[in-house]
Formats: sequence, structure tokens, C-alpha cells
Amino acid sequence: MMGGVCILPPPHLFCFYLFLKVVSMTVHGGRIVASICHAIVLSIFVICPITGWAYEETTVSNGGTVTGTVQFSGEAPPPMPFELRRYPDRVYCGALSDGSGYRLLREVAVGAQQGLKDVIVTIEGIEKGKPFGLTETKLEANICQFIPFVSVMREQHPLTVTNQDEVSHDLQIYERDRDHVFIMFHRPSLTKSGTSDTIHFTGNRRDVIMQCGMHPFMQGHGLAVENPYYAITGTEGTFEIKDLPAGTYRIKAWHPTLGEKVQNVTVAANGTTSLGFRF
Repeated sequence: MMGGVCILPPPHLFCFYLFLKVVSMTVHGGRIVASICHAIVLSIFVICPITGWAYEETTVSNGGTVTGTVQFSGEAPPPMPFELRRYPDRVYCGALSDGSGYRLLREVAVGAQQGLKDVIVTIEGIEKGKPFGLTETKLEANICQFIPFVSVMREQHPLTVTNQDEVSHDLQIYERDRDHVFIMFHRPSLTKSGTSDTIHFTGNRRDVIMQCGMHPFMQGHGLAVENPYYAITGTEGTFEIKDLPAGTYRIKAWHPTLGEKVQNVTVAANGTTSLGFRF
């Protein structure tokens, strides 16, 4: 600060600012101005971790396509059983029981040809391309389960959860990284009116887990995407991503419990590239 004027560092120094300490000012009135400068710079600095979310919409001419299949090797793991009598609303939630008093949570769904369901396939590193139509992520609680089980989300956009059930739910949503989970939302009484909240990820976290505190078999997962080039596999494990600008990209297949697989893909103008992932 010079002469009571707050001088902001250039953008490339914002993150470096974390390592600096504000020096106490001795000029009359300087302490107040220094505090204001400090607050302004820190507020701008907060933007640094999320600059990667920027995406520019443009017209894509002669775009290419990536298609493929995600498969699971071996026998699918068995579902997790939850004995309904241990939890509230066992009669209502029991509408989807196994007939023996248990609700089953199947986290890995494999089709007849070993196709892996609920995999989110994303193309990374694209900063400019086709319109990004994802303006809101919508979920519903239906017979004590989250539908869909896997969703895509977008930073600073709404996540709306609607309760279709006749019972209440304790909605808990956590963002997570490899080692930790952090609470994002907690709505202890999700009634018919549901809830709508704006998503804000912190640091480099990109995926979330959703659960009901009263019905632990009620779980779901979400992954934040940075551009519209993504697909979610169905029961056959297939995917298709269209209108890609020609180039070489990093393509990632993400499953909420099996982790991720990554490879490179080259897309030609008006061309179609096929590839596969195996978990």
C-alpha cells in the first residue's frame, strides 16, 4: 500500500499472496485501509482455486465423436444388505426389499455382456466448445432411494432434491477427496417441499456422496463436470460423446466405488473414435 491507496497484485500473484503476511501500518489511518486491502485481496484470492471451472461456449464445426464401452472384469461384488427392522419406516421402505426383510444396496451394476453401469465418462481440458446445457442437477427420493444413483453436477449451479416419499429423510451431502470427506449440505428433515442449494466445491474436490441419516441404504453419488463433454453409462456400459473439436484429449471413466481409468484419445474432424475401459 502506498499513500493510503490499496494496490492489488496482478492475477498471477494472487495465489502467492497466501504466503505473505500483512505488515502493520504506522501511517495515520493506515491500519483501517490495510485491513480493507487485505479483505479485498483475500476475497479475490478465493477465486484462484476455481479458475479451472471456466468454459467458453462457441460454435463447433466439423466436430468429432468418441464412442465406447466400459466393462467389468470378473464377477460383480454382491450388494450390501441392510436389515429393515433396524431402521425407521421399515414398512414403507420395505416396498423394495428382497422379500426377506432386507434392503439391498447394489453399488456395482454389471450387465449381461459385462457392461458396467453408472460410469461417468468425461473429456478433460476442453476450455471452449459446444453449449453447456447443464443448468441444474435434479434428484429425487423415491421409495427410500436416490434417483438417479449417479449424477453429474456443475460448480455454482443448483442441486435440487425432491422428496416423493410419504416419509421424511435426513439428507446429507459430502464432498470428498482420496483421504477425507467434508460436509457440503445437511437437510435433517427433507419433506415434500424438497430442497434446492447452490453447489460450491472447495479445493480440488470434484465428487460427492449423498446419503440419508435415517435410512443408510439410501445413497447416491455425483461428479462435477467442467464442460459439456460427458456421458453416463447405462446397463450395457456404452457411451457416446459428440461435437468434439478436433484434437487430442484426456478421457476419464469414473465410477463412485471402483475409482477411475484414464487414457488419451485423438479426435479427427467429422470422425468417430472408439475405445474401451475395463475395471
